[in-house]
Amino acid sequence: MNRDQRLYDLVQILRDGKLHTADELGRTMGVSTRTIWRDMAMMAATGIPVEGERGLGYILRTPLVLPPTALTQDEAGVLGEALRAIADDPTHPRARAAKTLLYKIATLLPQAGLGEP
Repeated sequence: MNRDQRLYDLVQILRDGKLHTADELGRTMGVSTRTIWRDMAMMAATGIPVEGERGLGYILRTPLVLPPTALTQDEAGVLGEALRAIADDPTHPRARAAKTLLYKIATLLPQAGLGEP
């Protein structure tokens, strides 16, 4: 399972509103606890309302509703290329925003195949 699919699956698990330990999530996902810690930090950095900390557990405090998104493979490719072009230009005033948006889209739409930003 690639990272994007794992992050998507983690969001789906956390949507139940219950507290989940990193150990439990790691066993479910087939990865180490340390990987879960990194995944949770990345999700929080991209704006997913995950709360918690190492040793305690993680929870999605705010209900997260993922609206249906229907993009063709070509549309997703164009979106990824455009965001990468902006994100890779350190002089662009919105480079950081493009990079975080690319992370969000790759996380929420793993089927788009955007991979690593």
